[in-house]
Amino acid sequence: MTVSRTAQDLEYLRRALELAENGRGKVSPNPLVGAIIVRDDRVIGEGFHAELGELHAERAALEDCRERGEDPSGATMYVTLEPCAHQGRQPPCVDAILEAGIGRVVIGSDDPSEKASGRGPGILRDGGVVVELAAGEEATAARLLNQPFRKHSRTGLPLVTLKLAISLDGQTETAHDDSPWISSPKSLELVHRWRAESDAIAVGIGTVLADDPLLTARVPDASRQPLRLVFDRRARLPLDSQLLQTLDQSPVLVVVSQAADPSSLAALRDAGAETLIADSIEAALSDLGRRDVTSLFLEGGRTLASAFAAADQVDEVRTFVAPVILGGGRRICPVDRGAEDTLIATRFKEW
Repeated sequence: MTVSRTAQDLEYLRRALELAENGRGKVSPNPLVGAIIVRDDRVIGEGFHAELGELHAERAALEDCRERGEDPSGATMYVTLEPCAHQGRQPPCVDAILEAGIGRVVIGSDDPSEKASGRGPGILRDGGVVVELAAGEEATAARLLNQPFRKHSRTGLPLVTLKLAISLDGQTETAHDDSPWISSPKSLELVHRWRAESDAIAVGIGTVLADDPLLTARVPDASRQPLRLVFDRRARLPLDSQLLQTLDQSPVLVVVSQAADPSSLAALRDAGAETLIADSIEAALSDLGRRDVTSLFLEGGRTLASAFAAADQVDEVRTFVAPVILGGGRRICPVDRGAEDTLIATRFKEW
């Protein structure tokens, strides 16, 4: 396949990547995709995959052409992911591209799923369309845009992102009579945004017993709430916990072991929670993958994070380093009350 490297092509691909971001948190388990149609260095149509089950980016861009009164015949389409060639919630995009007479398609990244894997570009080439693949930073950005989709397609497992908050002296917990939050309010707002973008969020039972969290995404424009998971080997989740009292907002899945008390399991189910017996992290992740959960946001606590790390099931870590020193968990030295946290993102695996 020809590799596209011109400055003009890369500029339009960057715009397509910007458009794709508009679907974040709204299209899973589908990928984020943006598309632009250009003729004579003029954009005549733009589109992105906006909602699960709605038009794919390519068809949305072609529809935009029609609404603008533009003819896409012979034009170039820039799309962040290879066009699909299979029937899903929407018909194949390659059909729409061929019917519209698009002359050239520049693709940001491949689709590694079994039902794709180069079929779309092959059909387009057979139909007389010039197909080119992007290179460089834009190609990397297109792959990173859809890491949850790519991992799920290749392994059947969700992408796992671990969030940590630590003090300057490496502490992760405050004293029991202190605020449980190490990070700043701005950082907490960002965490809620990440929750809204994730399919599921997980904590250990220790965190639930200590903090009684809601684990909901409290942002104004959240289009959905994540599935809430509690890793709770012995089924100790309190029946009066906030999680079980807010099942109308989002379901709760309690991951237990074979050793869990049957009466406790029955009580959790009667309260409205779903239970999953899984004696390993890998087994729990496999079950999530079968539910089309492509992204898991892991919030804590320390025991659960260590277990995921030991199982080599952490793909990325996002660490807030707060400008505070905690001595034995107590705030003994706020370094700078006006300073913001430092966010460090570490990616261990790229899919």
